Amino acid sequence: MVLYLAEEETLHSKVISHGVQGFSHVTIDVAHLAQSLDFYVRTLGMEVVHRGRRDVYLTWGTAWVCLQERPELSPLTQQLGVNHVAFYIAPAKFDLLVDVLRQANVPIVRGPLQRGGGWSINFLDPDGVQLECYTATLAERMETWV
Repeated sequence: MVLYLAEEETLHSKVISHGVQGFSHVTIDVAHLAQSLDFYVRTLGMEVVHRGRRDVYLTWGTAWVCLQERPELSPLTQQLGVNHVAFYIAPAKFDLLVDVLRQANVPIVRGPLQRGGGWSINFLDPDGVQLECYTATLAERMETWV
């Protein structure tokens, strides 16, 4: 499908008519639910909302995260698809998070560094899923984006 700029207003009104209001949740496939749950709850401080036999539902601020045990899947390397999942963190809490990650020996992929109007740190969960905590809003990021 090819969309032209002249159709932008029409496309925008079609999206709104579907009732989409924003981001809902992220589901992450994990090899060992207990190990991942320990990381997400003890290290990151997420709260358990529901625990099933092979899944756990967590909240982290306003974000909703589902961990789904899938031991039959092998870790994938450098595939197309989701690169990382980012969460907003208040600037006043950023240094505390960095300390927690370092004390827990969580693999840090990038940062902490200042970029796009805020501070960012990228790190890996026990299955190698890349997560990011970022202190800037989208509006702040767009002010510095080139």
